[in-house]
Amino acid sequence: MNGVMNLAGMISYGTAGLGFMLLTVLLATSWNGRRTGAWLIAASAMTAVWAAVLTVEHHSGAIPVLLLYAVEILRDAAWIYALTCVGGAALPRSLSLAARVSCGVLLVLLLSAPLLAQAGVRLNPTLLLSRAGLILSLAALILLEQIYRNAGEAARGSLRYFCIGVGGLFAYDLFMYSQGELLGNIAVDSWNARGLINAFAVPLIAIAARRNPHWSLEVFVSRQVVFYTTTFMAVGVYLVLMSIGGYYVQMVGGSWGRVAQIIFLAGAAVVLASLLGSPMLRRRAQVFISKHFYRNKYDYRLEWLRFIKTLSSQDEADVPRTALRAIAQIFGSPGGLLFLREEEGRSFVPHAAWPMRLDSMAQLAAIDSSEALPRFLARTEWIIDTRELREQPVLYENLILPAWLRNHPQMRIVSPLLQLDQLVGFVVLYEPPPPFQLTYEDRDLLKTVGRHVATHIAQHEADRKLAEARQFEAYNRLTAFMMHDLKNSIAQLQLIIDNAQRHRHKPEFIDDALGTIDNTVARMTRLMEQLRGTAASERSLRVDLAELTLEAVRRCASRRPAPAVRSAGEVFVQADRERLTNVIEHILRNAQDATGEDGRVEVSLDSSNSQATLIVQDTGAGMDATFLRQRLFRPFDSTKGAKGMGIGAYQAREYVRSIGGKVEVCSSPGQGTRFAVTLPLWAETAHLDTVHDEPAGPADAHEAATT
Repeated sequence: MNGVMNLAGMISYGTAGLGFMLLTVLLATSWNGRRTGAWLIAASAMTAVWAAVLTVEHHSGAIPVLLLYAVEILRDAAWIYALTCVGGAALPRSLSLAARVSCGVLLVLLLSAPLLAQAGVRLNPTLLLSRAGLILSLAALILLEQIYRNAGEAARGSLRYFCIGVGGLFAYDLFMYSQGELLGNIAVDSWNARGLINAFAVPLIAIAARRNPHWSLEVFVSRQVVFYTTTFMAVGVYLVLMSIGGYYVQMVGGSWGRVAQIIFLAGAAVVLASLLGSPMLRRRAQVFISKHFYRNKYDYRLEWLRFIKTLSSQDEADVPRTALRAIAQIFGSPGGLLFLREEEGRSFVPHAAWPMRLDSMAQLAAIDSSEALPRFLARTEWIIDTRELREQPVLYENLILPAWLRNHPQMRIVSPLLQLDQLVGFVVLYEPPPPFQLTYEDRDLLKTVGRHVATHIAQHEADRKLAEARQFEAYNRLTAFMMHDLKNSIAQLQLIIDNAQRHRHKPEFIDDALGTIDNTVARMTRLMEQLRGTAASERSLRVDLAELTLEAVRRCASRRPAPAVRSAGEVFVQADRERLTNVIEHILRNAQDATGEDGRVEVSLDSSNSQATLIVQDTGAGMDATFLRQRLFRPFDSTKGAKGMGIGAYQAREYVRSIGGKVEVCSSPGQGTRFAVTLPLWAETAHLDTVHDEPAGPADAHEAATT
């Protein structure tokens, strides 16, 4: 039985010695030279020595009694001196002096015990240790009470864990020595458990040192270290309790005691494995540690490294989707949506969804920039907690959310994306796993990563536009070769015209041919001037959109399916005749390309509310949402291989925008496509250009036919 008790004591004090040795190293490496920090290091080191001496005593029993009592007094004295330094001016001077003098007197009395024994005065070692322990424990607890009570309200938060940790050491000593005074002897179980009680104080003292920088102990303890250390200690306590329970089962189980003990311990192991593997338990433990042991909820170093790693990953080509995933993973959110402002700034459109795809989010729609949500985010730059908004709408100025957001309570967080204080988009995050509460720290972190993501997306967009500009440069270089070829053709045609003067006696059809050639020369010359940039700027005239539509339909009528037209009569707009005709022709030819010969291409023209709307509807293959969003209007991106240059749709949209209109496209795979071109109607008071527009060069028509 004595062997078992010695083993328990050795494990108990060995654990305490290891814990305080690590604490001493941590404090020493973080020390900046102040006296308070030095005494804390000394107290921790002395406690480690005290625990090591008692561990050796339980192992071999060869430690002299005088040394055991000496390390007990020195350990208590070191903590009392550390407490007087921590308390400083908050402690009454007489109390600090009395505590220090008591330590000195007890230490002198202990050291003089051999001399007193030679003089015939014998001291009871147990009685001396018990009463010395009572005096020093009581003095330390009084000092702690004075330190905490005289500290300010702000300082108490940082001193709380220190008082709990050190107070736990001396409160247990007071209990143990009081029990010894009552029973005439210190209980062996209480003495052996003392080491583990001291070990429990180590993390509390470390956290207190980190929370008090004026001690000059800049201690950093990682959340992961605290989490796994706490888990390890909890598992240890659990195993000790289960071992005691198993021993009790064996004692009361009679002949079945051994079997019952095995079953009990096996069940305890299964329960332990289930608890350790529970994500819910891990989350609750992490929240508890962050909330009660740290001033900061997040380990920002690890979170920022993970955020940057995700943001810069090449797992997905879609940069907005990757940015959304980087934000969501910080909070453990199961998903989210990303809205970005259109180039015109008129609305915010859904740009990315994670982990789902936008194609599966049919209920989403663009949000006009004049609606309540974008205006609120741009004005206040607040993070919106939708649950808090539903419970206390007055906190958010009674903001009305879009219907799809109101009808999905699992969408918990709306965070703005700001660049130079301009709202470029916003993120909607699904509710993270419980327990979750949106704190001010969460809001600050969301604002920070939101600005970073906004800058990241803007940089990506700028890089894309730069790449497009370089492609346009390559296109311009291509036109130089085209001009060279055209120049040669013009020279040849001009030579024919010059020689024609000598052949007027030939049949009349030759004259017609010469006129055609002359016209071709003029058109090629005009094209060359346009490519050089020396042509006169285009002129917008009052034109009949219905007439232009019929002209474009006639040009496309030779192909199947032939477009069917429904017009509301004359509709006048202000535009360049040939360019607008080419735009309509381009849309029609694309609809014919996408539709089989047995399909339909229908054209309708209406006017209302000072606007004319031209709609081209086909029953062709259609396009998915990703193609519409990322490729349809992107220059130099063609689905026709070498036959097209991929700028027809881009040119059509940009020209319509340049004359005050807009192009809208609705399409679904297998359901056809609907192009809607909206233009402002001609105003009667508008200035009428009296110069007749010349026919456009062949480049526009060629592009419309081949792209």
